[in-house]
Amino acid sequence: MAESAVDGRDAFTALGEAVREALGERGFRTPTEPQRRAIGPIARGRDALVVAPTGTGKTETAMLPVLDALEGEDRFGIGALYVTPLRALNRDMRERLEWWGQTLDLDVDVRHGDTTDYQRSKQADDPPDVLVTTPETLQAMLTGKKLRRALEDVEHVVVDEVHELAAAKRGAQLTVGLERLRELAGPFQRIGLSATVGDPEEVGKFLTGDRGCRIVEVDVGSRLDVEVRQPRVTDEDERLAGQLMTDADVASHVRAIDEIIADHDSALIFVNTRQTAEALGSRFKKLGTDIGVHHGSLSKEARIDVEDRFKSGDLDALLCTSSMELGIDVGHVDHVVQYNSPREVRRLLQRVGRAGHRRDVVSSGTVITTRPDDTLEALAIARRASEGEVEPAAIHHGSLDTVANQIAGLVMDVGEIRAMEAYEILTRAYPFAEVGEDEFKQVVRELAGNDVVWLDEDRDTLEKRRGTWQYFYQNLSMIPDEATYTVEDVASGDRIGTLDERFVVNFAQPGEIFIQRGEMWRIVEIDEDEERVQVSPVADPGGEVPSWVGQEIPVPYEVAQEVGEIREVTGTQLRGGATPEATARDLRRHYPADEHTIAEALDPLDRHEAALPTDDRLLVEFRGRQVVINAHFGHTVNETLGRLVSSMLGQRTGSSVGMEIDPYRIELEVPGGVAARDVVEVLNETDPDHLEAIIELSLKNADVLKFRLAQVAAKFGALKRWRGSGSNRFGRDRLLAALEDTPVYDEALRAVLHEELAVEEASEILEAIQSGAISVETVGERTPLGRGGRSSGQELLAPENADASVVQTVRERIQNDQVLLFCLHCQDWESRRTVKTVSDQPACPHCGSTQIAALNPWADEVVQAVKADNKDDEQEKQTERAYRAASLVQSHGKRAIIALAARGVGPHNAARIINKLREDEDDFYRDILAREREYARTKSFWE
Repeated sequence: MAESAVDGRDAFTALGEAVREALGERGFRTPTEPQRRAIGPIARGRDALVVAPTGTGKTETAMLPVLDALEGEDRFGIGALYVTPLRALNRDMRERLEWWGQTLDLDVDVRHGDTTDYQRSKQADDPPDVLVTTPETLQAMLTGKKLRRALEDVEHVVVDEVHELAAAKRGAQLTVGLERLRELAGPFQRIGLSATVGDPEEVGKFLTGDRGCRIVEVDVGSRLDVEVRQPRVTDEDERLAGQLMTDADVASHVRAIDEIIADHDSALIFVNTRQTAEALGSRFKKLGTDIGVHHGSLSKEARIDVEDRFKSGDLDALLCTSSMELGIDVGHVDHVVQYNSPREVRRLLQRVGRAGHRRDVVSSGTVITTRPDDTLEALAIARRASEGEVEPAAIHHGSLDTVANQIAGLVMDVGEIRAMEAYEILTRAYPFAEVGEDEFKQVVRELAGNDVVWLDEDRDTLEKRRGTWQYFYQNLSMIPDEATYTVEDVASGDRIGTLDERFVVNFAQPGEIFIQRGEMWRIVEIDEDEERVQVSPVADPGGEVPSWVGQEIPVPYEVAQEVGEIREVTGTQLRGGATPEATARDLRRHYPADEHTIAEALDPLDRHEAALPTDDRLLVEFRGRQVVINAHFGHTVNETLGRLVSSMLGQRTGSSVGMEIDPYRIELEVPGGVAARDVVEVLNETDPDHLEAIIELSLKNADVLKFRLAQVAAKFGALKRWRGSGSNRFGRDRLLAALEDTPVYDEALRAVLHEELAVEEASEILEAIQSGAISVETVGERTPLGRGGRSSGQELLAPENADASVVQTVRERIQNDQVLLFCLHCQDWESRRTVKTVSDQPACPHCGSTQIAALNPWADEVVQAVKADNKDDEQEKQTERAYRAASLVQSHGKRAIIALAARGVGPHNAARIINKLREDEDDFYRDILAREREYARTKSFWE
């Protein structure tokens, strides 16, 4: 049941005298809204879910009544658990809890994966009153003999950031862990703390096992002031573009954000990816803006440093990703900037909600958009946020690998358990309430077959066996183990970043283009043994389309539909003779943006002459082998429909069909002879009831399912440890064949359908198309709206300067590389030094000869080969190469040394580079880089 009325003006009266006195000492005068409405019910022992933005005192809302209940009690064990999905509780919250503990004479301690053995032992022997822990560490605690005794006294469990856990398997795992704790401690109070969600009742069921829950939800939409803005390009931006090595549009974005920072005391600038954070941060650095960068790839020390500097006022702004969403305290923030659409309503609410946390203060924010799709999407999200129309949490119902994991956990808890008793405990948890007995038995048999547990079918019992302990502790977390590949620039040798194993397995191959760090890169080589991807920068990003632009936050169906509705209304007005300016003024009455921003977003509509794609009209456009289905259905529905169409067209033609999707388009590259009518035929004639079967069939040929299957198999104990890589593709095919009729396959398929696709919604779309509720039009040309997806992800690129910057990078890297100089005349002098310190015409300081070989700095074996009296064949080759290198140095001096210092460039190729006629010195380094790329690409064939 939802709580809407205020329980009392001063909820602090529900607390005991010691806590009230501490409140005064801490400076709490009046409760915040969540505290006013939730402290009373929680103090009376009610299970509760508190839904409110970060910074509104949610932690104290939950913990003050809990600490009040624990104060003065005499117990041996742990009285309360505070479970957080963050590995280490942020320092501010930890300090606050420890202050309360010290003031009320309660012991508050933290336990997670990095806790020392000494501290763990101390906690088991002398348990704290309150233990802060993670979902995974709770799993381990439930199996420890001493800790189980300590957990018997638990009376309260607070789950922080429950909205994050509700949508993840680690949250589903926690719900069973809480039922296992209930077996040990008896019923206990459950309190959840959540950011704004669209279905708080569902999250409440997730928290309590559907046993009833008081829901206290703070309305944040009415306290939100958001403006959507695409900056106007000025003459100043044209000048600034050169300084920032970008174009005028991006310069206008940087300038506009810089002005917002200057107008406020402290601002957070949120971006959607780490790459954007780095790229945008580098431009602010060139501009001299006093800003720090904060994201998950930075070291813990670097993050703490910028948090502290921002909180103390040394920085005016913090540029961050979702790393700043989960409750990290950085003091007062008076404005939030979101760069590009936030993609989801909940994300906008959570981010902008970080501004103006004091009671009755409006949270203000600006969304800076970069293109028409981006603007209309942000407008729809801003309106929906103000109305409280938030996306629901996508709970993982019935995840069978989590069932397997928790069966092992239950056996670890007690050593032996009746199978049906384990089933009853498991299905008390809300995400598993619908798991059938037959499904459960199949999972048990799979675990027994994998030597994870012992199944005594005669007694219907599950018992520990030798492999149970190892399996359980290797699988404490439901986050899949995934390798991380280092991305290395072949030009500079610098580390660019990292790529997840999922990307490398499913996509990466030489020649493919992707975006990282705000720049485009082409894959040169993948070294699976070293887990390294070598790349080269794309010299002309303006002429390339990335095959992959990073893991996008999926845009929900409802947001994409509203974008379609906006296009329907405004497009009709424009076609009726209204000017873009008048249409923009009309739309401004309903959406928070200035006329320039809206007019820019309407520009493609104004130029679009074909039928308008809207929320209930598809437009299929084609030209040559390019087909675009303009469809306003969001990421997962478009992904599902795209897989359907590409699969069916592929079957008909016997050829593969390329596919790219965004929330508003399905872009296909089709074989010759395929026309728009073939696409329309698939949409009109596919039985909606057959869609899931068609999608499943298509997934069997897709790496996404095979990759997920290997992850799930590991969680079932079917694989002891699996490391996916491109060379294992045949192995993954065999794995698919071996596991197809098992619960492992069923779970892998369920997870892909749940997280990546939307079969049920796509089936409804097909029904609507076939009934005429959604119309389908075709046009034999590319349209302004259809082409709108191609610019995605390129906002921060610098086409005009990219080539020059790459040349400079190569120059600096080679100048700083080391080289071994060896005199072939006297064979008595050798010296290691950086290339930049070598003279224009090196000579031996011992004999004065200029017959100097420039060698790899670690080529001691070449020196030994030259000096050897009786040379073998390999030494003869090495000696010959050394004399050829020395001949080049004699003829061309330092220029030869530069060429020879390049990677994979021997005397033969160095001579070709040196002797090539060229007007520009930069071309010399371009030729060196071309040879290095060729070496990286081909070395696996000839080494």
